Amino acid sequence: MEIILVKFKKTIKKLLKSESTAHPGVTKIGDTKPLKTRLHENIQFIKENLGNSSDLIIREIRISKKNNIKLAIFYTDGLADTQSLNNFVLEPLMLEMRKMEFDQDIYSNPNVALQLMKDEVLTVSGITDVVDFDTLLTTILEGDIVILMDGSAWGLKVGMRGWEDRGVQEPSAQTVIRGPKEGFSESIRTNTALIRRRIKDPNLWLETKQIGERTKTDVALMFIKGIVNDKVLDEVHKRLDRINIDGILESGYIEELIQDETYTPFPTVYNTERPDAIAAGLLEGRIAILVDGTPFVLLVPALFGQFLQSSEDYYQRWDISNLIRLLRYIALAISLLGPSLYIAVTTFHQEMLPTPLLISLAAQREGVPFPAFVEALLMEVTFEILREAGVRMPRAIGQAVSIVGALVIGQAAVEAGIVSAAMVIVVAITAISSFVIPSFNMAISIRILRFGLMGFAASFGLLGVTLGLIAILLHMSSLRSFGVPYMSPFGPFNPSDQKDMIFRVPIGKMLTRPHLISQKNETRGQNEPASKPERE
Repeated sequence: MEIILVKFKKTIKKLLKSESTAHPGVTKIGDTKPLKTRLHENIQFIKENLGNSSDLIIREIRISKKNNIKLAIFYTDGLADTQSLNNFVLEPLMLEMRKMEFDQDIYSNPNVALQLMKDEVLTVSGITDVVDFDTLLTTILEGDIVILMDGSAWGLKVGMRGWEDRGVQEPSAQTVIRGPKEGFSESIRTNTALIRRRIKDPNLWLETKQIGERTKTDVALMFIKGIVNDKVLDEVHKRLDRINIDGILESGYIEELIQDETYTPFPTVYNTERPDAIAAGLLEGRIAILVDGTPFVLLVPALFGQFLQSSEDYYQRWDISNLIRLLRYIALAISLLGPSLYIAVTTFHQEMLPTPLLISLAAQREGVPFPAFVEALLMEVTFEILREAGVRMPRAIGQAVSIVGALVIGQAAVEAGIVSAAMVIVVAITAISSFVIPSFNMAISIRILRFGLMGFAASFGLLGVTLGLIAILLHMSSLRSFGVPYMSPFGPFNPSDQKDMIFRVPIGKMLTRPHLISQKNETRGQNEPASKPERE
């Protein structure tokens, strides 16, 4: 205790000898409204601006037995960690500080006493100064606490956020058989920690912004300095700074506001709830955008081939991964072209079918009153309704309703003669193939384009399907994601980047980063082939 008192007295002398004990930031407020020196006026202003909300807690205390020096602690009930508040703020102020005998000059100068609390009394690491009401109100609503003292026109912001969150759980939208089972949560600080656990590099930088005039949502950028493309990073900053909206409630707001092209069915910003996928993207030179309040993290630039890749591709052997990736591209083609090819062949190009198959299809369609296009449209719309109903219903009965509904409606429709059995098979295979695509938003894009190709097939046959595919490819080739061509490395074609697109070479051969994403520090490493053991 004697050592502490000696240390306090030295600090006190320094503070009292300073020429000005006023907080230096008070005179540099700008357009914001500065705090007042009288504590009761500050309390009244805060209560009025927060509408006397019942979850606003104001704790007034006295820190001296001899002098009537009052201070107030402000925080929001449910957002601040009350246990830490009691242990590391209230206890040092009300117990420890009262035990220590200070000169009367300290209590006569509130600025000195407040600075003393900041430097010597409070046992909390995150303490900053508050000099205006805008910062003070935002601090309280973010979950931190604010300490104001009577007679001082500035206060202390103490970081003590402690709201309840869901914690780290297994991702629900992107599951894998082999790989990490950790997923992002709604807390942005938990999400940044999950990424730093995987990349322990001092060059992994984090920059935070607040977006939303009313929500003031924390939006963080994570990137690896020295690998990231500086032009892309500047473009991301510019697009985020241009956002002028009252609230950001989910990362989908940010995705739609910063994407290159609004009127396109294809996603140009990748989103995932897997920390390992974000870490892999950062190592390739991409930029992660984390939004507080959502478990889905954005990754830019995003290319077409990225939406057909899964984290598990790199955890399985390369030959198994290649087989799975090939199946994905086949499933993509079936999901996009299945119904339209059936409509085109059965309506315009019957000569392409073998005679026994043609006779069988004709017999099935004998009692069907609708053309193939209307038949396919009815089945596709019905299946989309069942899929959406299965998602929105309670989890215990959602899957049962979707499966039973599909079986019952499909069988009943065939028996009633509304659709043919072959059309039910085509629609079922098409729907199952759409589930193979790892990215949900890319699967939705394919589902949208499927209806357009069905209309082209019903109007012009295979010629219409071909024209539709050409239009889709031309549109995809014109897209860019933060300046990077969307179809790269297919177009413009880059041979060195083909090692991780349709097929994946062994990890020991993947020694360079994507050229158009990271144009510096492209070498990832150099692995020598393992030597075979000598036989005895």
